[in-house]
Amino acid sequence: MINNINWYPGHMKKTRELIQENLKTVDLVVEIVDSRIPFSSRNPIIDELISGKKRVVILGKCDLADKRATDEWKAYFESRGDIALPVNSRNGENIKAFYKILDKLQQERNKERSLRRPLRMMIVGVPNVGKSSFINRLIGKKSAKTGDRPGVTRGKQWVTLENGMQLLDTPGILWPKFEDPHVGLNLAFCGSIKDEILNVQDLAYELLKVLRKNYPEELIARYKLDGLMSDDEEVYNEYGEPLDPVLFDMEAIALKRGFIQSGKRIDYERTGRAILDEFRAGIIGNITLERPVLK
Repeated sequence: MINNINWYPGHMKKTRELIQENLKTVDLVVEIVDSRIPFSSRNPIIDELISGKKRVVILGKCDLADKRATDEWKAYFESRGDIALPVNSRNGENIKAFYKILDKLQQERNKERSLRRPLRMMIVGVPNVGKSSFINRLIGKKSAKTGDRPGVTRGKQWVTLENGMQLLDTPGILWPKFEDPHVGLNLAFCGSIKDEILNVQDLAYELLKVLRKNYPEELIARYKLDGLMSDDEEVYNEYGEPLDPVLFDMEAIALKRGFIQSGKRIDYERTGRAILDEFRAGIIGNITLERPVLK
């Protein structure tokens, strides 16, 4: 396993301070998580910072995730007292439902406060979780910067929604150290940590290990494989050395794609990049990497 994945650039410390400074000016926190990794894409620091504020959890990129798993996560967050809503910012699925949630919260606030004004909310989440795409869907135009890499939004941005409510966009914020190494891996798989600081080949190997276990049929179909090598299967190379099942399947994918270098050597870098890119784009299939523990 790749160990000690961490990425905490200086601007993330500033983001934490920005959230703290502006929290008192908002009525509501909208937290976006990645539907493929709802646990790993939740920053524990955010829980600490926004304690006591009403929260709506947006299960973003739901079009890339396993729908049954997304339904389970929605039920999980609601069981904890949060409002939860799956959203596909690419086609606008459930954007109207989000506005209905805001209308209900506005009515509740109006009953509690004598001063009636439009709700103010803050949107938070880890890098590359889809905050800017979600905002652009809400306002119907490209006001917030978007990108498929972490670190696109750098400063706070106030935007006004069509119903007059105000939303504060904040840069993605990670935390200094991942206690669980699987959290770092999941964030890296989904592109929330810059690939430049990672070994793409090793990262793809770890992802393939997970997909072989949980989504074997999708792997076989996408890469037109005859099958996957069983972990219990004993296969040896021409030198009598045991073959790594994950590496064996990675090489099978390379051969199917023609990712071969001179001297008939496998191009692991290109193969790894293809696996990562196609997972992130949802081309391999609708995949969720973690499930909630339901009580």
